[in-house]
Amino acid sequence: MKKSVSTISRRSLLIGTAGVLAAPMVLRGSRAAAKSNSLTIASSGGTYQEILVKTVVNPFTEETGIKVDILPRPEMAKVKAQQLTGHVDFDVHLPTPAEAAYGSKEGFWEKLDLSMLDLKDMPVPPTSDVVVTDTYVGGIGWDPKKFGPGKHPANFADFFDLKKFPGRRAFLNRAETTLEVALLADGVSPKDIYPLDLDRAFKALDRIKPGVATWVTPTPQTISLVQTGEVDFSYTYANRVRATNEPGGGIPLAFSFEQNLLYADPLTILKGAPNKENAMKYIAYYMRPEVVARLCDLTAFVPNSKKAMSMLSAEARKWLPKDIDSPNNLVLSGAYWADNLEAVSRRFKEWALR
Repeated sequence: MKKSVSTISRRSLLIGTAGVLAAPMVLRGSRAAAKSNSLTIASSGGTYQEILVKTVVNPFTEETGIKVDILPRPEMAKVKAQQLTGHVDFDVHLPTPAEAAYGSKEGFWEKLDLSMLDLKDMPVPPTSDVVVTDTYVGGIGWDPKKFGPGKHPANFADFFDLKKFPGRRAFLNRAETTLEVALLADGVSPKDIYPLDLDRAFKALDRIKPGVATWVTPTPQTISLVQTGEVDFSYTYANRVRATNEPGGGIPLAFSFEQNLLYADPLTILKGAPNKENAMKYIAYYMRPEVVARLCDLTAFVPNSKKAMSMLSAEARKWLPKDIDSPNNLVLSGAYWADNLEAVSRRFKEWALR
């Protein structure tokens, strides 16, 4: 497992972040960084945020005395508006891989102080303005008490097959991921996904649209809608499903590792961040092997740290893909989305409203 994880991290995820490496910077006026004893980070909420607070945020505050405030992860339109106006109100962003690449191209992120990071320990090295903390896994989730073996979709072709697997779906209300899944469901090989055949992807989405009960924006809904019975099958994430199998997680759900999307999980500092110095201290703390291992041991993430990988428990490894290099899997391409996020997202929103 360790060897296969390292292989895909170096090869495929570097491809996924290539757009960041090539991105030009766009300079603009911003507030100067101020000395403070706090910082504000963005997070995606739910069980992920609870684990983040327990394993990273609170220990960081205890060690440094720096107070951390958390706000919901904003859409890129808000990030762009803050950059254009110079009124930046948070420091550390948790963008999607596509957003990280796009923001890098547009010059939305501060340069990182790479001297504060152990570069030799990272299978996916940071770029000048983006650091990958881990890799997370997307796929199909369901309630195993309602749908036993063979009664639920296990791959994306199944997820789009409303006749073979009737039931209400929850799917993501954003272009990246949704279009890749549509093409995989339509029979495109993962190695041939990019550049996206948009006409084919939207045609495939037309097929599943009548079966989608909810287009989800906040990630925790990919779980809660299944647990409440509002939908039967959901595109969700291994870490979110694992949390339902922990004490207090509610109705335990199941997750398929038959076909997955793999995401490099990035952190960035917003250009003009009011607490830039503290933000860099936070990222440096986060990337310590023992810290990222604490986080990944309670989620279902593959740490971007060779040392942390060896610290994971047997229980944590059960929630990682057995073959992360499977040809069925796809690594989301930051390079593609760096150039296409805005235009393709606009087309997706227009399609969703029809």
